[in-house]
Amino acid sequence: MLNVKIRHLAVLSLAAMLIASGCGSKNTASNAEEAAPASSATADPSAAEPAVKTDKLDIKVSFYPMYEFTKNIVGDLADVETLIPAGIEPHDWEPTAQDMAEISAADVLVYNGAGMEGWAQQVIDSAKGTQLVAVEASKGLDIMEGVEEEEEHHADEADHDHEAGEHAEEAEHNHEADGTAEEGHDHGHGHDHDHGGLDPHVWLAPSLAIKEVRTIEAALAAASPENAAAFQTNSDAYIAKLEQLDQDFKAGLKDTKRKDFITQHAAFGYLAKEYGLTQVPIAGLSPEQEPSAAQMAKIVEFAKAHKVKTIFFETLVSSSVADTIAGEIGAKSAVLNPIEGLTEADRSSNLDYLGIMRQNLEALKTALNE
Repeated sequence: MLNVKIRHLAVLSLAAMLIASGCGSKNTASNAEEAAPASSATADPSAAEPAVKTDKLDIKVSFYPMYEFTKNIVGDLADVETLIPAGIEPHDWEPTAQDMAEISAADVLVYNGAGMEGWAQQVIDSAKGTQLVAVEASKGLDIMEGVEEEEEHHADEADHDHEAGEHAEEAEHNHEADGTAEEGHDHGHGHDHDHGGLDPHVWLAPSLAIKEVRTIEAALAAASPENAAAFQTNSDAYIAKLEQLDQDFKAGLKDTKRKDFITQHAAFGYLAKEYGLTQVPIAGLSPEQEPSAAQMAKIVEFAKAHKVKTIFFETLVSSSVADTIAGEIGAKSAVLNPIEGLTEADRSSNLDYLGIMRQNLEALKTALNE
């Protein structure tokens, strides 16, 4: 078993150095394990245990999907803690000096990558010389370009797709045209909060979530070889659920009346690509990005022309933009959840990644068949 090495002097020196260099932020320190629902496979009594050093792997994860994937792999064979507090938008979070010291003292850091955690490379660099193993879950995947610079004409392209009347073929063309289907892009490390122009939301396509789980599993098996067989067994069981989810998405979205959906946050490019849909985002990758008046006008024009009856917004941020457009065209607004963190309502309803993704599927089926 890989024993956790307590490096008091090194950690204290690192914390002092980071505080002096201004690496801290106003964000709170790491939270407990995202308060995973009791009925979920991710729930575990160890979540309530105090942070006592044991011979288990000490694993820090960046935000909720990484917790869900990692916890389903390790079960009770490791201690897993989420860094970004529940209810905090992950795009906005920065680690404090205390967070960075705690990461350096851990055995493993699991993060999504592809620019989602702009702070990751700084933390990894600061932990050089410690035992920390950093796991980028999206490593090796085809990372798509974002739509930050494209949204002004995105609605026009989607409008053209409708006029052509070739939804299935044009959905793929639209992704290629707006840059969201670029493959083979090296996403690397060290992007800041605009994701470096890349779309990090790979976990929202179940087929890609499966690949992330396998990447995490391989790294954890290397870090704790004596538990490798158990990790694989756990991963196989969880991946079977993800594979069923993928099949349900394929079946549920195959023959919908329409193939486009309007969303406030451009987080669903991978989901759209996997299931032959067209995402029409009001704004770009950042959920806090405010669309211009021209962008709003184009979306309203598109929605009216194509009788869109649902405008999607996401959890953890204001729905005001989606509500404004919905009110303008006499539509309703509804949630399409990017699963960047569990809300209090999610936790009280015992929802996890699988449950929320099924809610997303039902929301899409309803909107695309109106």
